[in-house]
Amino acid sequence: MSDGPPSASAGSLQLTVRAAVAGAFVGGGLGLANLYVVLKTGWSLGVTLTASLLAFALFRGLRAAGLVHRDLTVLENNAVGSVASAAAFMTGGGNMAALPALLLLTHTRPGGLAMFAWFATIAALGVVLAIPLKRQIIDVDQLPFPSAVATAETLRALHGAGGDGATLRGLLASGAVASTVTVLREVGARLRAWRIPEQFALPFSVGGLPAARWSLSLDASFVMVAGGALMGARTAWSMLLGAVLSYAVLAPAMVARGVITAVDYRSIVQFTLWPGAVVLVASGVVSMALQWRMLLRSLQSLRAALVAGDREAIARTDEAPRRWFVVGVATLGPLVVLLERALFGIPVWAGVLSVPLALVMGVVAARVTGETDITPTKALGPVTQALFGVALPGHVAASVMGANVTGGVGLHAADLLTDLKTGHLLGASPRQQVRAQFLGVVVGAAAVVPAFGLLVPDPSVLGSARVPAPAVMVWAGVSRALATGFAGLAPAVRVAVLAGLAVGSLLAVLEQRASARWRPYIPSAAGLGIAMVMPASSAITMCVGAAGAAVWRRLRPEQARRLLTPLASGAIAGESLVGVALAIARSMGW
Repeated sequence: MSDGPPSASAGSLQLTVRAAVAGAFVGGGLGLANLYVVLKTGWSLGVTLTASLLAFALFRGLRAAGLVHRDLTVLENNAVGSVASAAAFMTGGGNMAALPALLLLTHTRPGGLAMFAWFATIAALGVVLAIPLKRQIIDVDQLPFPSAVATAETLRALHGAGGDGATLRGLLASGAVASTVTVLREVGARLRAWRIPEQFALPFSVGGLPAARWSLSLDASFVMVAGGALMGARTAWSMLLGAVLSYAVLAPAMVARGVITAVDYRSIVQFTLWPGAVVLVASGVVSMALQWRMLLRSLQSLRAALVAGDREAIARTDEAPRRWFVVGVATLGPLVVLLERALFGIPVWAGVLSVPLALVMGVVAARVTGETDITPTKALGPVTQALFGVALPGHVAASVMGANVTGGVGLHAADLLTDLKTGHLLGASPRQQVRAQFLGVVVGAAAVVPAFGLLVPDPSVLGSARVPAPAVMVWAGVSRALATGFAGLAPAVRVAVLAGLAVGSLLAVLEQRASARWRPYIPSAAGLGIAMVMPASSAITMCVGAAGAAVWRRLRPEQARRLLTPLASGAIAGESLVGVALAIARSMGW
């Protein structure tokens, strides 16, 4: 039975000038928010629904003030979401792991215009890859894309009779509270009586020292609480497990043996990042190997999409023509190779290899996203790092930035297909959504690149308690290991690496082989591994948020379904945008 779209004219108001401007404005802001979040937690958060809610609220306000005469239509708001998601996801796909990792490892980075070209080119290649996949994955296979369905339902409710006022009020109120708390936390020392501490200590000790010395505390951060609320329960408790094992068990033991020389986050993470990174890499490699059938289906999807005729695209003029894919790959592929050579010294043959590898991995990422609602960039990135590390031993830039190509292409292909699924359900024009995505790519690169330079002026801030950058530490750790070789590691580190290899591989096997009944009780390799390279306080606080969300869903399921995402999204946006503004102000000496 088809889940085809409702009837809608391709000429309906969709990517209008005001939708494009609103999408760029909201998407640029949420891109800065995601930059803050990814440097804090290692995760990039989906923003399509948040962007649509913010755009709806913006136009309601402008209409009330008499500055516009009509609200956004549902299809205009869908276009806003396409622009905004492409812009905000400029921090994902390894971009804000690879670039900081390169800075950390080599103390060098390309200039702003060069990085703008790099990020925009990779993302645009992901966008064109999604064009031929749309018919096969969405129209023929009808993959579920759960978050896309939820977005479509929310947009219908939002633009229905009366709109969803409670949803909007929740988003705006949580954003205002989070912004206020962030100001009081960050500049509260000047306000004395209004100061909010950055962390709340836990009342116990480890190894004769206060728990806070081991980073075992609670963060006064809405980003962590809200991020946990949006995270799956399995990932959240796995992060808590990883934090306890790393900072309450492993770190004290290594301090007692003299392997870790100081009790602070920066010293501890220099050891724990090794097993954490290997857990992520091993689970990614084994998981990919075990899913060979999905890999085969992904390649068949691409083949079917390319071989199929263009008759439907001609009949439905709102479809993006496949020639856009052909021209895009023919133009952007060589540009990627040129940039790899010019910016990072990657040999031409390796750059040429990276493009088809990225396209294949992008198809995999798109199909996995459609089936599971999870884009596997945390697996694809380390896997590609390992491939380039073996092909070019000792070439750190090739390992890091070559993997960035794979991650970026995969993420943006999956993101556009998710947006196209929402548009498919609403009767939107795929052609206009593709154009909106290209606009978002340009906006996102323009917003994120200069902001990163202000937030991370030098490599010394990376890996600190203020900017833990866990994903960066993982990518840098993998590249160091590939460059130095296993024999060059300290004995304790070698044991930790072997343990991480065993744990990551075992978890991947268990996850694939376990029944649906038992899978929630198997630790998530992604949650376990990332917790080993972020402060324990972050993992603990995110788990608190996840637990609160689980209780809410159990006690008030309908209320939680309607309000949890807006409240959490508003809190994340409020704290992140204020945090970015304050960090930029500090960097400018204000």
